[in-house]
Amino acid sequence: MSQSFGEQLLGLLPRLGRFARGLTGSTEDANDLVQAACQRALEREHQWMPGTRLDSWMFRILRTVWIDELRGRKVRQGRGVVDAEEEIVVDGPRVIEARLSLDAVRRAVEKLPETQREVLLLVCVEGLSYRETAETLALPMGTVMSRLARARLAIARLTEDNKTDDHSNVVRWS
Repeated sequence: MSQSFGEQLLGLLPRLGRFARGLTGSTEDANDLVQAACQRALEREHQWMPGTRLDSWMFRILRTVWIDELRGRKVRQGRGVVDAEEEIVVDGPRVIEARLSLDAVRRAVEKLPETQREVLLLVCVEGLSYRETAETLALPMGTVMSRLARARLAIARLTEDNKTDDHSNVVRWS
């Protein structure tokens, strides 16, 4: 017995939400984006071919809705990401260091060009293969590999730069 389209779509919501948060940088904007993508998918359910990957189809729709949104925006709104230093509580040095590292990576991902961020999120966060990512984004696989390599290098460079900048402001707990 196979799942209905709606049940499969419900099962994808957490993954769609992660991808959308990665694209938008904001939980609120991500929720709106997922809702718009699901609405579009439900309206076009007849275009999906059962037996093919619903997740790839949905990532493609979500990306298209996001591109449409970007094109329609005249003024960018602020990001909903809280700076790690505002969140520091006395949880111990390891937790603080982990939060700072995560925040540095999040900021680095936000600074990536859209094309690199999309590939990085689909491969590294959603676990799609290079081939699946290439199909989802309608790109040659070599382009996917190149964008991913550039994204990884940029994140490594940006997080290394942030380590040297951020550690001078960190309160040391003894």
